[in-house]
Amino acid sequence: MKIIIIEDEKPAARLLQRKLEKVGLQVDTLLHSVEESLEWFQNNAHPDLIFLDIQLSDGLSFEIFEQIEIKSAVIFTTAFDEYALRAFKLNSIDYLLKPIDEDDLSIAITKFKNQFQKSIISSLDFEAIKRMLVNPIERTFKQRFTIKIGERLKMIPLDEVECIYSENKGTYLHTLDNRNYLIDGTLDHVETELNPEQFFRVSRKFIIPLKSIKDILVYSNSRLKVILPTYKEDEVIVSRERVNDFKEWLG
Repeated sequence: MKIIIIEDEKPAARLLQRKLEKVGLQVDTLLHSVEESLEWFQNNAHPDLIFLDIQLSDGLSFEIFEQIEIKSAVIFTTAFDEYALRAFKLNSIDYLLKPIDEDDLSIAITKFKNQFQKSIISSLDFEAIKRMLVNPIERTFKQRFTIKIGERLKMIPLDEVECIYSENKGTYLHTLDNRNYLIDGTLDHVETELNPEQFFRVSRKFIIPLKSIKDILVYSNSRLKVILPTYKEDEVIVSRERVNDFKEWLG
């Protein structure tokens, strides 16, 4: 099986390569730009599978396939909002939201292997995907959380949320008045309900709003530490894989 990765961030490409090697897959080539990819496709047989980032250093990866008819299965690796990914579901083997979770990666690979063995991989409609990304469906985001406290329901506006975190298989709100509330749903689910311009998933454990950041400190192993106004129960660390996206989010 021939696999290539097209990803402009070289550390992210190497990290994905190592994760694939962990599950017994060998990556043949790492490509980092539209120009480099075009040259490679013109001089090499198409791979069985491409892990494809959308935004490359010199343009969108769609530009590659506007000039070359792709003959490979594709698993997208992207930071795009899930609502803009409906076309990916229809036109690719799978998609993986960055930072890539190893369990999600294994599921995507299994899906690819099943389709590859049955020879049912279909061609991609990149135009449909481009339209979905350029003109995403307008959506609304959560404005408040409703918390059950005994026999009462308490509404907590987003303006009062200092952070959202997971602990012992539960998901909690921590508010600016230094209180914690257990909420329904996983952190993964809550993340999809929040405006990505206002909230950022800094790690598997924490989602933080921009307005709650009190300070940011350089931390060990190329990570960052976020200081919040009242939350002191654990360190809020931006994982190494998310540091670049976090800096971009800060603007």
